[in-house]
Amino acid sequence: MKQLALLITLILSSLSFFAQDDDNPVRWSHEFEKISENEYDLIIRGEIFEGWHVYSQFTADGGSLPSEFTFEKGGVDYELIGTTQESETIVEYSDIFEVDETFFKKKAVFTQKIKLLNPEVRQIDVHLFYQVCKEVCIPVDKSFSFVLDGGAATASENTIDAHSLAMSSALRLDLKNKEQFKTANDDGEEKSSLWVIFGLGFFGGLIALLTPCVFPMIPLTVSFFTKQSQSKSKGIVNALLYGFFIVLIYFLLSLPFHLFDSVDSQILNTIATNIWLNLFFFVIFVFFAFSFFGYYELTLPSSWANKMDAASTKVGGGIGIFFMAVTLAIVSFSCTGPILGGLLGSTALAEGDVAYNLSAGMTGFGVALALPFALFAMFPAWLNSLPKSGGWMTTVKVVLGFLELALAFKFLSNADLVGNWGVFKREIFLGVWILLFVLLTLYLFGVFRFKHDGPKHKISLGRKITGLISFAFTAYLALGLSNISNLKLLSGFPPPDFYSVFEKESDCPLGIDCYKDFEQGLAYAKSVNKPILLDFTGWACVNCRKMEENVWSEPDIYPLLKEDYVLISLYIDDRKELPSKEQFDYKYDSGRVKTIRTVGEKWGTFQTINFNSASQPYYVLLSPDLELLNNPIQNADSNVYREWLLKGLEKSKELSMK
Repeated sequence: MKQLALLITLILSSLSFFAQDDDNPVRWSHEFEKISENEYDLIIRGEIFEGWHVYSQFTADGGSLPSEFTFEKGGVDYELIGTTQESETIVEYSDIFEVDETFFKKKAVFTQKIKLLNPEVRQIDVHLFYQVCKEVCIPVDKSFSFVLDGGAATASENTIDAHSLAMSSALRLDLKNKEQFKTANDDGEEKSSLWVIFGLGFFGGLIALLTPCVFPMIPLTVSFFTKQSQSKSKGIVNALLYGFFIVLIYFLLSLPFHLFDSVDSQILNTIATNIWLNLFFFVIFVFFAFSFFGYYELTLPSSWANKMDAASTKVGGGIGIFFMAVTLAIVSFSCTGPILGGLLGSTALAEGDVAYNLSAGMTGFGVALALPFALFAMFPAWLNSLPKSGGWMTTVKVVLGFLELALAFKFLSNADLVGNWGVFKREIFLGVWILLFVLLTLYLFGVFRFKHDGPKHKISLGRKITGLISFAFTAYLALGLSNISNLKLLSGFPPPDFYSVFEKESDCPLGIDCYKDFEQGLAYAKSVNKPILLDFTGWACVNCRKMEENVWSEPDIYPLLKEDYVLISLYIDDRKELPSKEQFDYKYDSGRVKTIRTVGEKWGTFQTINFNSASQPYYVLLSPDLELLNNPIQNADSNVYREWLLKGLEKSKELSMK
């Protein structure tokens, strides 16, 4: 409970980051002091904004990441004398990591003594990686250039070894007609995806309105605005302002996720497919579900709500209304928190940029939550048509609890797929979902009850209809488990068909022969003189499974993939470590160096540098001589995809006749 409250504190408090005048909550400066003819002290000072802190180099293992210095050409042009010294630090116990953490507040000073080995050295470049935190932690890379002769600094050049240069060179494709290349990313599709996510958030907000934490607040709040205002028009204006602030608050909660957007083109994919993060989501969603079942109440500290409520009364006006909106967000958290958690999980699974998806979803959620307050303030007579609070709201919470559990097992499945554990296979996943929806059906028909259910009454018509829907969905899952149905409506949620407890002929989609290494697939394509379908995919990629199960399986597409193309499927989220001799550093054109250690990092970088894309699914048609046969494509319906494949075959035949 404490960690969950801290998680919300993390998001709320991080918003102050955007109000700072600087781009970073730490202002850095550096200088040097000459000690002798060939000895210097390099001094780096940081002024830390109020409320923020920076971790020491020597904070405990198992806690937050420590500060880390990299001295370029150290040991060649100069040597380090001793370790980097620090100014006074603070040591406090962390409840989250359960270790003593060491950090700086207000200021941090680092001093490193060096001795020149080459008297002609005029510049020393130092790189600092650190975390600056205020509940939320922002990772930062900072570079400093110490110019010993007082002149102007020159740009430092990151160098990589010969092995890395050779591996990096092999990663770049010599595409013959790259000038004709057009990215598969389509602004229209991306905007459409954002509207879908907005709609998902809006739907989540509508569900939140039906919960006992929010529903009773509607008439109370509307009555407050209409009675406390000097005129009806003033009450309507205040209610509209209240609704606007609700939307603003939920939008602002998504902003910290945009901090990750400029770090690395693959960072959001890495986060979304991280094994431990998926396991964390699994645990959190189970935790949310049992709160909906009534086993415990999920609340933020009551002091927060009291302070916000007092502030709204004391300040008044527009600012007071803002604090009222914050109060609503806090007191309703026990019901909205699990729904927001589901929204976060859904955007992590959706196509496109996670940060922008989350902003769209949170805004949609806020709009749905704010809408009734504005509408009922304009038309107070509508309040009479609202249903009375009662046991039906408890039923809504329980249904949401079962849905949270179902989504939780999707994240457990993701971790299993990405980790290649081979434990949570397709049949086991479907079996768990069948059990959950059988229990939901039995609950809706009154076979069993939870302890927070009210007195037993006659089952309502709405509850019976919901129970029938749950029963029908259970039967649909059972047909999929017995292979009578292919579960196209759920494409992407269960593990792929080839990930089965029964031995399959192929571990490739739909049993198609595929290669999971580009060089091996290219060599085979050359030997049989067939064009290549390059498939950038992922184990935890929902949209990839939808394409494979809904489009690739079509009778006029499947033969093309199986017989006319060589399929190379590269998994961007594959966490298997490369053999040590195949690990290397890749240097981007910007000068940034990235260490490639896993299979997924290799193919993710391969996709980025050759096709300027970091999304999945992503399909490219190539000839064995590396000539593009068509523009790359992402999600498409079966007609578009078939025409795309046929056009690639036509271009391939034209090339073979030259």
